Amino acid sequence: MAKRILIVDDDEMVRIALNELLRPEGYEVNIVSSGSEALKKLDENGYDLLMLDIIMPEMDGFELCKKIRERENYKETPIVFLTAKSREEDRAEGLDAGANLFLSKPISPDKLIEIVSDTIG
Repeated sequence: MAKRILIVDDDEMVRIALNELLRPEGYEVNIVSSGSEALKKLDENGYDLLMLDIIMPEMDGFELCKKIRERENYKETPIVFLTAKSREEDRAEGLDAGANLFLSKPISPDKLIEIVSDTIG
């Protein structure tokens, strides 16, 4: 069965690019544009990896990550921040919020595929 990835990013071009990159690798990709949509999706489906942006309207990625970690069935699910933010303070805040990895955009497609594969197989 295909590993399931939820991507949360308010930038349509990023969503399209990640979908086009990961689907051919055999992953089942679901994409939403906001934290509230992500929380609904988590209730509907089980995911093997969550990929979050930080800068989003209504609820930023840090807050979303904390809310995800409060859910019993997502306490151990890998969470990766993929964001334009690259300051050390942002990285620290992301890891404190519960993320496993903090990646700064842009990132090479090959490197991202390698990281996803290493994280969830």
